Amino acid sequence: MNKRLKSPAVWMPLAIAVALVGGMWIGKSFFSNGVSWNSRTKLDSMLNLIEHNYVDDIDTDSLLEQSFSDILSGLDPHSVYIPSSDLRSVNEELEGSFSGIGISFNMLGDTINVLEVISGGPSEKVGLLPGDRIISINDTVVAGKKWSNSKVMSTLRGPKDTTVRLGIKRPTAKGLLPFDVTRGDIPVTSVDASYMITDSVGYLKINKFGSQTYSEFLNSMMELGAEGAGKFIIDLRGNGGGFMEPAVLMANEFLPANLPIVSMKGAHYPEKDPLGSDGSGSFKNAELVVLLDEVSASASEIFAGAIQDNDRGLIIGRRSFGKGLVQNQLELPDSSALRLTVARYYTPSGRCIQKTYAPGTDYDRDLLTRYEHGEFYNADSIKFDKNLEFNTLHGRTVYGGGGIMPDIFVPNDTIGMTSYYLNVVNGGLIQKYTFDYTDRNRERLSKSADAGEMLSLLPDDDILLQDFVTYAAKAGVAPRWYYINLSRDLLVSSLKAMIARNIHGVRGYYEVYNDSDPTVTSAIEALSTGKAAFPLTK
Repeated sequence: MNKRLKSPAVWMPLAIAVALVGGMWIGKSFFSNGVSWNSRTKLDSMLNLIEHNYVDDIDTDSLLEQSFSDILSGLDPHSVYIPSSDLRSVNEELEGSFSGIGISFNMLGDTINVLEVISGGPSEKVGLLPGDRIISINDTVVAGKKWSNSKVMSTLRGPKDTTVRLGIKRPTAKGLLPFDVTRGDIPVTSVDASYMITDSVGYLKINKFGSQTYSEFLNSMMELGAEGAGKFIIDLRGNGGGFMEPAVLMANEFLPANLPIVSMKGAHYPEKDPLGSDGSGSFKNAELVVLLDEVSASASEIFAGAIQDNDRGLIIGRRSFGKGLVQNQLELPDSSALRLTVARYYTPSGRCIQKTYAPGTDYDRDLLTRYEHGEFYNADSIKFDKNLEFNTLHGRTVYGGGGIMPDIFVPNDTIGMTSYYLNVVNGGLIQKYTFDYTDRNRERLSKSADAGEMLSLLPDDDILLQDFVTYAAKAGVAPRWYYINLSRDLLVSSLKAMIARNIHGVRGYYEVYNDSDPTVTSAIEALSTGKAAFPLTK
């Protein structure tokens, strides 16, 4: 043999070239051997090649599982893949109940603090109390471990009739108190608060649209009506939506007969007549205000859109999120699911309020963009597409293409937002102080019948504020009285509202906080002057 051909520098490149050509020929033969070439066979072929040729052993099922979310992300922002491991917890949030121990909690100082013990629930039955600290779960110390809220919830929740052992630290006891709690069905409530905010106005705070929302709403409305409410504030701020049906049923309660509520259209969704009111509602003559903000979305916007477009009541607050897409949840054989967008919904005036999600737009950054443009503080910063102009039942102008613009705009409240206030908030000091204060005074404060009576048991505002400032100073936030005085009203109202929550639950918080909320104040003013009387006109 020629010595030159024996040299690796000569034959190695030749061997590689032959191998590449051979590989391409084999691949071409494989793909052209009677296979009809399309994207699905391409995917199967790719997975087959990976499985039989990749350098390491690989689970192609796991590889596919990772790709499902990416595939759906090419459709729209709200079509999502739900792995089987997450499906149960996702469904529990809307279906009305889950199996757990029946508490609400927060994390302060790396410790699980019990805020509320649900009446009649498993924890109340064994004697857990608001203010308890959970130090251990099933004999494993959890205090100081920096667990996330989701990890705490997944640990405390579990199959019905199973038992979880808790080690509880209580201010009135020297050592850990052991509690064996048998998990049971815990209702997921939608109505956070329902109370008479004035002698004639009932207030409802609704946090989601789940399977039980309509019945909770109706029961609360009936109770408020029995207490003398003839006017109502429905607070949907922060409500990201949920099921469509309860929003439609709620709107029906306020509308006279034969008015449209919502319609839907999609490429594979059979077009039907709009869902409309049947005239059976119990509050057709009640004055109504609906509160929205930039997080109010989906079913919240369906309800608000039906009220606004039919000139049935006033919308007050800030422009809503802008989600006008309808999803169906389709379960797969392995108990995973697709939450797939199947239609767009349209308000009674014919507008779709879905904001843009076309290529080139940063959908997830939209709220931050609104903030940067000053929209949270100035209505003039909001620009509307004149091509998406619609008219309400009585001729008022509304716009599609990006949420629901309120009839009365209330800017985000920044009064009192000083650097001192932000420092104590960012340090979690308001929550920590109010929890400690409640612990020291729980026996006395718990004798109050409601949040209003509890406020009378608190010290003078100046004394409460001074006590907090001293506490914050010990935690490292130096007192700066110029800024403290600027933030005085905000600090005092926040302290009182959090103490009320610790004693009287979420309802107690809103009863106190709403007294100084400018959006609620605007709603009360509108109702007291007849601005929300039906029908609204130009």
